[in-house]
Amino acid sequence: MAYVVTEACIKCKYMDCVEVCPVDCFYAGENMLVIHPDECIDCGVCEPECPADAILPDSEGGMEKWLEVNREYATKWPNITRKGAAPADADQWKGVPDKFEKHFSANPDKA
Repeated sequence: MAYVVTEACIKCKYMDCVEVCPVDCFYAGENMLVIHPDECIDCGVCEPECPADAILPDSEGGMEKWLEVNREYATKWPNITRKGAAPADADQWKGVPDKFEKHFSANPDKA
């Protein structure tokens, strides 16, 4: 089992989770983070740190899509080990539905 980042992260990208990860398995896209499922040790410390409730165990129902999204983009985006600044409008995007279809960016983080 591993943890995965879901669409709730899109345009929020708070990054509180990055600081607590003991194995540095987060990868940064332009407007969301992903977890490399093969690197995640299933410790779960990241899940309660996410203000957007975007991190869930891949064993929960309906996580297959997110497992694949996390796996794919963890191989394309840069690894991130330190918390950066969340977008200025992150709180406005928190809880907005259907963000993947409308706002997901496949671009890597520019930092």
